[in-house]
Amino acid sequence: MSLNIVILAAGQGKRMNSRLPKVLHKLAGKPLLEHVVQNSASLNPVSPPIVIYGHQGEAVRKMLANLNVTWVEQQQQLGTGHAVQQALSHLSPSNRVLILYGDVPLITSETLHQLIQDTPENALGIITARVPKPAGLGRIIRDEKNKIVRIVEEKEATDKERTIQEINTGIYLIPAHYLQKWLPQLKNNNAQKEFYLTDLVQMAVDAKIPIHSQEPQRYEEILGINNCIQLAELERFYQHRYSEKLMGQGVTLCDPTRFDVRGELTVGTDVTIDINVIVEGRVTIGNHCLIGANSVLRNVILADHVEIKENCVIEGAEIAEHSVIGPFARLRPGTRIASSVQVGNFIEIKNSLIDSHTKAHHVGYIGDSEIGQRVNIGAGTITCNYDGANKHKTIIGDDAFIGSNASLVAPVKIGVGATIGAGSTITRDAPPEQLTIGRTPQRSIANWQRKKKNTQEI
Repeated sequence: MSLNIVILAAGQGKRMNSRLPKVLHKLAGKPLLEHVVQNSASLNPVSPPIVIYGHQGEAVRKMLANLNVTWVEQQQQLGTGHAVQQALSHLSPSNRVLILYGDVPLITSETLHQLIQDTPENALGIITARVPKPAGLGRIIRDEKNKIVRIVEEKEATDKERTIQEINTGIYLIPAHYLQKWLPQLKNNNAQKEFYLTDLVQMAVDAKIPIHSQEPQRYEEILGINNCIQLAELERFYQHRYSEKLMGQGVTLCDPTRFDVRGELTVGTDVTIDINVIVEGRVTIGNHCLIGANSVLRNVILADHVEIKENCVIEGAEIAEHSVIGPFARLRPGTRIASSVQVGNFIEIKNSLIDSHTKAHHVGYIGDSEIGQRVNIGAGTITCNYDGANKHKTIIGDDAFIGSNASLVAPVKIGVGATIGAGSTITRDAPPEQLTIGRTPQRSIANWQRKKKNTQEI
């Protein structure tokens, strides 16, 4: 049987105490709902997942417009059963339907694959989990043959039933023709006057439909997020699991509890990552790299043998082999660093190409520039690339020497082998192999006196 996926994402999430819809809160840098959609992508449904949206629906659709899903609105939030009813017209009676939740972000594709594989086609599949703190959750009741016979909510459970640690996750795999038959029969005879999917389990028992249960490898996979405390707890679980995967690949994490990945990370061999490093977006780290403490890598490609020293922010940059960056360096989008380049402390580079063996060791700004090989950039050098309306380019040839505290006013070209005197302001092209100085002659003024403070003033 083919598969449809329905993701329930219409709830308000009042306990988040936020104006942001719950499914848009981020875990590991991505909205909760995006995690669910991506984790289900490998299940090969016959059509894009159907997302049932409701509260602040336009905001949800706008922020997640990149997702390949079918949006279906639940205008009134009348419970999970009512939510799935909104999707019935999009379901084929010959398919099975996997029901997921936009606030349960870490359910893995492996667990879902196992559920789909092991559940007979005519059966109801359900993911259950044994959790250390089941308080407030519906318990799974089994008979003497270990078959599921009902789900009891905690407020209706006996003292003995409350000791049960196996809980209902609400994740179901159901033939669509069962949904078409059972959903219209749901009753809202409860305090909330809502229609609940849990009643389908009792309907399956009454109809003698087989029920197959599947447990996740780790119970944290099925935990939902209802408040910021739970969001933080699942964030740490996600990061711990990601760190374990990296260390299993041979990555040295100096302290895995102080390392966060908020995107996709590809890592080579013999990589060491110090404490408080944050990875965002798509990042590739080559072999034999060292990432210093307190650094941020965002959409970065590092070749082999690159060292990022402490306290650097690298964004949208590509760095070739054997280069050393930092400490306290900032590389902004469009930066391309060739091999064996040294970028030192308090250097900012934006939208520039730095060729091999060039050095910029101390305090400066390089923007919209092309810098050749073996160039020395003196301390305090800046490229003045912006005239208030437009950006202009600075080009520096191979083997040039830029003295300290130079201002290169773009558009300007510094010739091959040229030397720029310290403290110069360069507004015209500097010829190759010559010393160019752009500063006023030094002079001293005799009999000049500095103003003195009135010591009687407070």
